[in-house]
Amino acid sequence: MTQDQSHHATTHTPPEPVAEEKSVIPQPSPSAEDSKALVVLEKTSEVAVEKPIEGSVNRDAVLARVATEKRLSLIKAWEESEKSKAENKAYKNISSISAWENSKKAATEAELRKIEEQLEKKKAEYAEKLKNKIATIHREAEEKRAFTEAKKGEDFLKAEETAAKYRATGSAPKKLFGCFY
Repeated sequence: MTQDQSHHATTHTPPEPVAEEKSVIPQPSPSAEDSKALVVLEKTSEVAVEKPIEGSVNRDAVLARVATEKRLSLIKAWEESEKSKAENKAYKNISSISAWENSKKAATEAELRKIEEQLEKKKAEYAEKLKNKIATIHREAEEKRAFTEAKKGEDFLKAEETAAKYRATGSAPKKLFGCFY
């Protein structure tokens, strides 16, 4: 017996029947990014029914370990794929939300500018109306001043004429001041 065979002889255990394994792993379909298709992988191991050979037991264990590792690696790849899809979907949604936000902000800012322009226009119109009103008030005040000055001039002339008349006749005015009659 060789050293390898003696090692196997001491650790010899009867082979256990290995059941058929099926793994269900979603794979991306060729059509769209987020479509999914299921691929069924079948793994079968040979079961030694007749007299077990030392290498056969080791081979079955290695095959079982390889099948398990392969299944775990497929699960990990599927998990990474799903995480990547979730990340891409979230990124797409966040981009969509950002675009919506920017669009709404731009529309609101445009509305604000429009309202500001309308207010500026109304402000200018009101300012023009008030300037016109001020000009009208000033013109009316000038007219009243002119009327008052004209009335004052007429009153002066009347007073001078009356005074000349009193001087010519030598009589005194009947009404001297408001308090003397």
